[in-house]
Amino acid sequence: MPTGRVLVADDDAAIRTVLNQALSRAGYEVRSTGNAATLWRWVSQGEGDLVITDVVMPDENAFDFLPRIKKLRPDLPVIVMSAQNTFMTAIRASERGAYEYLPKPFDLKELITIVGRALAEPKEIASKVPQPEEMESIPLVGRSPAMQEIYRLLARLMQTDLTVMITGESGTGKELVARALHDYGKRRSGTFVAINMAAIPRDLIESELFGHEKGAFTGANSRSAGRFEQAEGGTLFLDEIGDMPMEAQTRLLRVLQQGEYTTVGGRTAIKTDVRIIAATNKDLRILIQQGLFREDLFFRLNVVPLRLPPLRERTEDIPDLIHHFFVVAEREGLPAKQIEKAALDRLKRYRWPGNVRELENLARRLAALYPQETITAAVIDGELAQPAANAPSDEPRVDENLSAAVERHLTRYFGGFNDGLPPPGLYHRVLREVEHPLLSAALVATRGNQIRAAELLGVNRNTLRKKIRDLDIRVIRTSS
Repeated sequence: MPTGRVLVADDDAAIRTVLNQALSRAGYEVRSTGNAATLWRWVSQGEGDLVITDVVMPDENAFDFLPRIKKLRPDLPVIVMSAQNTFMTAIRASERGAYEYLPKPFDLKELITIVGRALAEPKEIASKVPQPEEMESIPLVGRSPAMQEIYRLLARLMQTDLTVMITGESGTGKELVARALHDYGKRRSGTFVAINMAAIPRDLIESELFGHEKGAFTGANSRSAGRFEQAEGGTLFLDEIGDMPMEAQTRLLRVLQQGEYTTVGGRTAIKTDVRIIAATNKDLRILIQQGLFREDLFFRLNVVPLRLPPLRERTEDIPDLIHHFFVVAEREGLPAKQIEKAALDRLKRYRWPGNVRELENLARRLAALYPQETITAAVIDGELAQPAANAPSDEPRVDENLSAAVERHLTRYFGGFNDGLPPPGLYHRVLREVEHPLLSAALVATRGNQIRAAELLGVNRNTLRKKIRDLDIRVIRTSS
């Protein structure tokens, strides 16, 4: 039976009652209060083995008294709750020394698990974390369950140098997350350097990454510093890592293993101290099967995998996002805009193939082109119904069925090998590519309910669970 004394602080009496009952049933001794002053008195008197507190208290904000608690009793774990549910809330909780951040509403079983883990860990003096300067703008927007998981993971990663692999569709904000990891992390005083592998000619990638010496190749008239050298002491963001050619992958792997590199044409090894964050919109496991990506490099980069959900999996964030983009557009000199509820409903029903980037572009277009202050549903209908200008002939048609779309995709895929053939194992690779979006779409449609999704798909529930595990599909439960 677990033991420990838990101090609970929340000005909502109903929440205190629920927490008291849940913690008591779990075997903990509980004292609760509705104000920060009483909580501080208990802590200063040496009471409690763990604190659970809301951020907004009637007499003081938790972020103001949390540093005092950590200074007086650095081994006392503090769990912070908040209904604000923003990226900055999670970051402030982490940087002020909170053991864990929980967005409201939260699962009581999860809370009990966190309490047990916190009390079971050995006590040690926490190192002092520097306080960040207040930022003028919030880098990440959204309060959906999917984004809350992202915020909590980012908060845990801020004070580490772990390599992170960010996956997600184009337009989901992979570079934004990478910049947040740098700007709010321990390397914030260093340089953030981004390089897009897909935008650099294959024969220049090694020179871009590692630099070159004068005379290393035709046109190298002087020494040039590479991105590793530019990012020394900071963060190197390798975007579209799936497009890196195999030769460069081999050199990158050597750098990650040995912590040093040589410039193109150079002979002296150079020590490097950078944090690596990689990103891709491709399935690297499929590229590994196709012989296009090194498996050992994948494991070196995939230390902490972080999947950014597409906008269609977090439609509840659209009101916050569109408001944020309107505010940004207004700061840039465009007219202020509001949007009616019916228009928001239209936005939530759209599939957003371009994700958050597409929504941001729409917001700027609405602010620039429409004279009315309030954007109506009719305006949104007109914008979303417009076909893309000069669409390429190989783009999918609206009336195209799945079979035709797959055939068109495979024709283009085979064409990429010219007179050759793709690597063996094509049948299973194609099935995997189809299975992942099919299962994901079914889980999104059923709001993460695996029983309903299995029924919708016509498969056994255990089969669905195995597929979710094998395909590494993230399941987000949302309320209707």
